Amino acid sequence: MNEPNSRMDLVSTLRILHEVRTDEVIITSMGSGREWQQFKQHPLDFVHVPSSMGQTQSWGLGVALAQPTRRVVACCGDGSLLMNLGSLVTIANAAPPNFTLLVFDNGVYEVTGGQSTPASTAKRLMGRSINLASLAEECGFRHTERITTLDKWRSRADILLNLLGPVCAVLDVAPQTEDYSVRSPGRPKERVREFAETLQTT
Repeated sequence: MNEPNSRMDLVSTLRILHEVRTDEVIITSMGSGREWQQFKQHPLDFVHVPSSMGQTQSWGLGVALAQPTRRVVACCGDGSLLMNLGSLVTIANAAPPNFTLLVFDNGVYEVTGGQSTPASTAKRLMGRSINLASLAEECGFRHTERITTLDKWRSRADILLNLLGPVCAVLDVAPQTEDYSVRSPGRPKERVREFAETLQTT
């Protein structure tokens, strides 16, 4: 695992995603959802906050299966993924060709105060972090990769939104140490209804 000060900035990684997206469904949650709200919103954006941690990738899978002609990109953190590792097998088994999972790996449960995850180096007997991209590969994702620099992410982002899925890319990002609380856009019931209507009419 890279040292925190050598990791990518979360906002910068999301800005690249925002720049390359066209008509993909983008579902963000927790830290990615907090920061995604600072960009110009698209009708096919959904900030999954309030959320049940670990469920965003499953939620994205459901949208991908229901909307097979749309690309669906689900964004979650490593802590959220660890709360629902079984979702990787479920996604691989369903094998939606239009699905990309982006995991923003900062090694901590950021929104609850920055506690190390069980997968981080500090908590592992072998002194190594778990490679979540390799884990997704073992579960059966068609394509997986780990990205550690902004230059690499900038060169790969558009490609990863168009590869035959399911795709899993793990991005090494630095944890936020200030103002890390989750921010909800509010109106959760109305937003879900509006999002569903957009999917059905566009």
